Amino acid sequence: MHSEAIDPAGVEWTRVDEKYITVKYITGIGGWLVTFAIVGVPLLLSWTGIWVDFPLWLQVLVIGGLGLWAAVDLALVPRRVRAIGYHERADDLLIRRGLLWQRVVAVPYGRLQYVDIEAGPIMRKLGLCTVQLKTASAATDATIPGAVRSEGARLRDELAARGQARLAGL
Repeated sequence: MHSEAIDPAGVEWTRVDEKYITVKYITGIGGWLVTFAIVGVPLLLSWTGIWVDFPLWLQVLVIGGLGLWAAVDLALVPRRVRAIGYHERADDLLIRRGLLWQRVVAVPYGRLQYVDIEAGPIMRKLGLCTVQLKTASAATDATIPGAVRSEGARLRDELAARGQARLAGL
């Protein structure tokens, strides 16, 4: 079986900044620590005899399974980030993401309602932002995470201007 990307022909993707890998590692590790804490409470209560005694094989299975899942999830972070890209065409913006489940979204400029930029504390510290494109369709997942702030501002201004020009031409 031969796998091919779903990328349109002749598209040169603009990739997000490599510093976004750090953001994903920090948030991913934080999420896994919370998960291990939640799973660890019943196991700790079992080990101390306060709560139901879980069989050792179940404890090993749960801890080992979660540990393996966390390791694979964190190991794939760089590849997931490098799979994110965007490309500005004459009539629309293409946004690409995904490794196993690849997705390419085309957002026509005439459908844009507004372009939003956001950045949490970690992304602000690294000089990054997320560009969100809002359309009339709630199903449109049009975000570009990990853009450098200056590029995010340029995209916001450029895409908003293109959207207004297309809307005025209707």
